[in-house]
Amino acid sequence: MRRLHLISLAAVWLLMVSVSGCSRASTPVARTTAPTVAPAPTAPPDTESEPASEVTTIDFENNLEDFDPNKFDSPTTIDNQWFPLRPGTQWVYEGVTEEGGQRLPHRVIFTVTDLTKVIDGVRAVVVWDQDYADGQLVETELAFFAQDNDGTVWHLGQYPEVYERGKLVEAPAWISGLKGARAGISMKAEPQLGMPSYSQGWGPAVNWTDRAQLAEIGQQTCVPFDCYEDVLVIEEFSQQEPNAFQLKYYTHAVGNVRVGWKGADATKETLELVDFVQLSPEALAEVRAEALELEKRAYEISKEVYDQTPPAEPLGTGG
Repeated sequence: MRRLHLISLAAVWLLMVSVSGCSRASTPVARTTAPTVAPAPTAPPDTESEPASEVTTIDFENNLEDFDPNKFDSPTTIDNQWFPLRPGTQWVYEGVTEEGGQRLPHRVIFTVTDLTKVIDGVRAVVVWDQDYADGQLVETELAFFAQDNDGTVWHLGQYPEVYERGKLVEAPAWISGLKGARAGISMKAEPQLGMPSYSQGWGPAVNWTDRAQLAEIGQQTCVPFDCYEDVLVIEEFSQQEPNAFQLKYYTHAVGNVRVGWKGADATKETLELVDFVQLSPEALAEVRAEALELEKRAYEISKEVYDQTPPAEPLGTGG
């Protein structure tokens, strides 16, 4: 299912033998409604939750989104109130996953670069995502997003590199328009309860089949960085794990502030926002350089996918 990061089983094994402590449990979330999603637990539930009825009946492959490149007049201006992606904005998350009864700490850094890249006919914003476990980099990733004329934010693909003991073990890229991949939705312009689930992208070559649906609105949550009201809770699931749900909490003008879980989620991943900053021009230049280095490797490693795309360019230089 969709994660802020991907960790190979081998990398997880490495963490198990190297981590001796654990991070604190997440803060309980206040609830004012009782829709289909249970609160994100801070300890394993006694029983697994049943999946929503739609999840058990949906045809994932034949319920994809209607992606039209002609409906993106200003695709790199991503100002969706729930998922804003302004160049230089950086989110830092800390949390834990569970493996073999142990709680393993990790840290995720999600940064909007000032680079853009044309994907499937649309110029997209390039995001650089880093995942550290016990101080070691286990994944680094480029992801691509664009906003359509209605204000919906689309996910057009990603190039991840997964590492074990400092060595690359896999790079399962998917890019809309290549090898059967299709763009999906990251955030609706106006999310409303009762809307059907939507594809977050389709990458059959790497088993990317994630979908999402709005589960709750008007919630409250506190994370180390701040407390928030009027929070959206979105549940994500995949064709491979229909009984496992990742819960993401979004607030106005900030975006994702918390990650939780429900159902048969083996990792029981939780993440909380610990820092939210606008980088200085100097820091953003460093991020740009790192992202371009990652793209350089992507052209060398992903010949059938990434090598078929045009180079990333600084914002404002592309057509």
